[in-house]
Amino acid sequence: MQYFRISFLMIFIMSISLLSEAQHQSERIINRPALVVIINVEQMRPDYLTRYSSKFQTDGFNRFIKNGTECVNAKMDLPSQKSITGVATLFTGTYPDRHGIIDRVWYDRLKDENIDALEDTSFMTVGSDSEEGRKSSAKLLNNTIGDEFKIQTYGKSKVYTVGLNDYSTVLSAGHIADGAFWLDEKTGKMISSSYFTDSFPSWAFNFNEKKYAQFYIESKWEPLFEKKQYVESFKDKNPGEEGLYGKWKTFPYSLKNIYNEVGDYRILKAVPFGNDMVTDFSLSLISGEHLGIDEYPDLLSVNYSSMDFANSSFGPNSLEMEDTYLRLDKNIQELLNGIDKSIGLNKVLVILTSDCSSSYSVEYMKENFNLPVGYVYPEKMVALLKSYLNITYGQGDWIDYYTDQQIYLNRSLVSKKKIDWRSFQTSVASFINQFSGIRMALPTFDFENGDYVKSQLTTLSRSYNFRRSGDILFQLEYGWQPKYKFKKIQYSDNQHIPMLWLGSWVRKYRDREKTDATDVVPTILEIMGMEIPSYCEGRVLTEILKDEK
Repeated sequence: MQYFRISFLMIFIMSISLLSEAQHQSERIINRPALVVIINVEQMRPDYLTRYSSKFQTDGFNRFIKNGTECVNAKMDLPSQKSITGVATLFTGTYPDRHGIIDRVWYDRLKDENIDALEDTSFMTVGSDSEEGRKSSAKLLNNTIGDEFKIQTYGKSKVYTVGLNDYSTVLSAGHIADGAFWLDEKTGKMISSSYFTDSFPSWAFNFNEKKYAQFYIESKWEPLFEKKQYVESFKDKNPGEEGLYGKWKTFPYSLKNIYNEVGDYRILKAVPFGNDMVTDFSLSLISGEHLGIDEYPDLLSVNYSSMDFANSSFGPNSLEMEDTYLRLDKNIQELLNGIDKSIGLNKVLVILTSDCSSSYSVEYMKENFNLPVGYVYPEKMVALLKSYLNITYGQGDWIDYYTDQQIYLNRSLVSKKKIDWRSFQTSVASFINQFSGIRMALPTFDFENGDYVKSQLTTLSRSYNFRRSGDILFQLEYGWQPKYKFKKIQYSDNQHIPMLWLGSWVRKYRDREKTDATDVVPTILEIMGMEIPSYCEGRVLTEILKDEK
């Protein structure tokens, strides 16, 4: 009898515990945000938050600083910072070794062709008659946070993304978003892909009918303030500036003149007015799709891209860059005020971060500080490598493909000539290691064996995907950058990114703990009371969360 009493008591206690846990989970779901907004500012240096703070609006960037959490030690832990790899990392909570987006283009050995990360002729443009919408995220190997919203609410959550660039918009959307919209450079319209939707929403059609792109093309880009007030930047027309399309280098910028010479609307990606368009479209989307008004949480990602182009055209210390961020601050204020008016910010969780950061130019670091930095020229390096291999192993096309940080070797030729594969890889890596500016070149058979996963080379191994990466990976010395004769690339070795949180679920706090870009997804899912997938690499930022009552 005593045994049955004890058993009954244990069952009773366990039942109470399970009931309490279920009630706790229910309360978390009831109290979760109605809408999550992720603001991705491409190539944003975190020091801009303090550098330009004296000119920021009250309710833009400063709204996050004063009322939310700032993670001051956040990193995108990759050897090379690129928006396309960074956005996939940010929205999946995994690195390229898992999500597979190692670059915009990689070499497929089986097909013997270059593969574009987004191009997909199985789908059509929605919103215009151009070919610019034939894109999908089918090559993304993991779910995004938006996919998890859809799956864990049985498809009831609404998930949308907006941006200027196709890659940031498509990859942040994931596989089952309700819509992803970006700028069509040919027509100036916001478009989508049939991968996401077969029909273009009426509110989006009405937005395009207003011809915002043409309106902005008729404008001039002039500084918000007098030039003498831009004390945090170089003077206008700094000698190190490349300028818009290598030609236009000083205020004011007549967009109409540039448009007439370039011939399409891509100029909007290089000036602040592109961010204006993204803000206006995002607010139209929130209203048109009725986000955040029912019991199922919705997700919107807003990708601001003009800073990316401003950085490559003028540099991170330019007057143009400062003006771009001062205008972006106004965009963010307008977006947050619009959300507050339509939904109420007390019901919304907002995260502002970046898919990558930016580095100072080689010229700036050399001329101003005499630092030992320079350029690595992949074309010249590979040409010398080919000569070396021809002399050492005989004539042949030893290199199938190369980029600024990896080399694909001709495996068939190596096998045909009966050369030991490991010794061949090692020989190539040793040759690359002799060049100035190369920190290390490694044969990827070591990554395949997992030899570097827990070593100091973990950062490099995170960029290696077994099926898509090259046979040699190499990393540049700090401050060195790759340079091509004709091709323009995005490159940065600055791993630090901004990460700001705003909402009733996070503390007013300055977080100094080490924070990773992959922490965003699990932390949002924890706040939402949703399951965190096993593939997520990051941690829940428990230190920024308010204590549950």
